[in-house]
Amino acid sequence: MSLPRNLVYAVAGASTALLALPLLPANAGHTNSVLEADLNGRAEVGPDKRIAGDPNGRGEAYVFGIDNDPNTLCYVLTVDKIGTAVAAHIHEGPAGSNGPVVVNLAAPADGNAADCLTEGEEGKFVGDQTVAEILANPADYYVNVHNAEYPGGAVRGQLAPQR
Repeated sequence: MSLPRNLVYAVAGASTALLALPLLPANAGHTNSVLEADLNGRAEVGPDKRIAGDPNGRGEAYVFGIDNDPNTLCYVLTVDKIGTAVAAHIHEGPAGSNGPVVVNLAAPADGNAADCLTEGEEGKFVGDQTVAEILANPADYYVNVHNAEYPGGAVRGQLAPQR
């Protein structure tokens, strides 16, 4: 389930309508940062620092800014081999540690979710983190997806600059 390196998927639409659009290669004059995370259940940790996620679960997340809009963060999220997702978030925290939710993402109930979120949008950004902080310090943030069997998180992945 890997997107080709030369494609980034942006989302556009009104209210709940989403449309995935292939863009030019990330290095073709765009100034937006593209982050990625490989999600798996073995990266999810419980309060005792033991593996707490779905051992078969996997997925990918792409998180990126939009040129000339420093307050909007977009994402594409895919998961596989987990029960139906009920929530997804970006959390602040280094690998191996749990941290608070900073951005609420759409649950990939059918295995896929995508959206663009703007700072100040009700119910999306939690606390005082900004898009700029997330894009500038990806190692300080992770994406995780929750389901009924793994309410603390079925899969998780640390954000990093796209390879």
